[in-house]
Amino acid sequence: MNQFLSLISKHGYVLVVATVFAEAIGLPVPAAIALVAAGAAAAAGALSTHAVLLFSLAAMVLGDLLLFLLGRYTGWGLLGFLCKVSVSPETCILRSAESFYRRGKMTLLIAKFIPGVNTMAPPLAGSMNMRLDQFLRFDLGGAGLYIVAYFGVGFLFRDFLVSIMQGFQAAGRAIETVVLIAVLAYIAYRIWLYRKNSMYRVVPRVQVEELARKLAEEKENILLVDVRSHGYYDADAARIKGSIRLEPNNLAEEVKTMPREKNIYLYCT
Repeated sequence: MNQFLSLISKHGYVLVVATVFAEAIGLPVPAAIALVAAGAAAAAGALSTHAVLLFSLAAMVLGDLLLFLLGRYTGWGLLGFLCKVSVSPETCILRSAESFYRRGKMTLLIAKFIPGVNTMAPPLAGSMNMRLDQFLRFDLGGAGLYIVAYFGVGFLFRDFLVSIMQGFQAAGRAIETVVLIAVLAYIAYRIWLYRKNSMYRVVPRVQVEELARKLAEEKENILLVDVRSHGYYDADAARIKGSIRLEPNNLAEEVKTMPREKNIYLYCT
């Protein structure tokens, strides 16, 4: 934190804006720490409070708007890409979609505080065809809450934060060792989870032509299931003839009621 405070004091608004924008577009950078440090610097008179808040808000909304527009034109492609850092990309997307399903556009007000959903919310809103003016209103509110919260912590508790950092500096090598061990343990854990989930992630796929041939030859033995998520399912939209609709978040329960004697094919596009 002391090093970050020093950087903030020297490079000021550029560093804060760059960090906030980078996090908004999904890069793994500590925007919260940058805002806390900026708040502490503003309390010390090194930065202007109004300028930091205004520039940070503009950077975050601009980054969110970029993902919103990309989500509108790329859909699941961008969502899948953003979820690649997750152990289970499918779960990552469905969790974010479920949040939108339950809370609607209000999700944008709290998304910044929810790991995973924070980056997924803007492109998901775009892919769900939310109106641009509506998105900007709610995203502006959510970004404002996030920025004011972390900036406020740094501004109000500057002396306390500095004393904590001085304590860390006194501990020196011991703190560095503990942090290094924690980081290595986390990396090892993520690798283990990735390998574990990779064993169950391989799902047999069938081409459209092959499925059409199977339907022509053995239609009575095939069950087609539409598992499109909330934002992509429209009750009035065309569905493959003869298919049934199941909610993907309830798939584990629904599959128990399906006829075991039939070959089941799922589709989500």
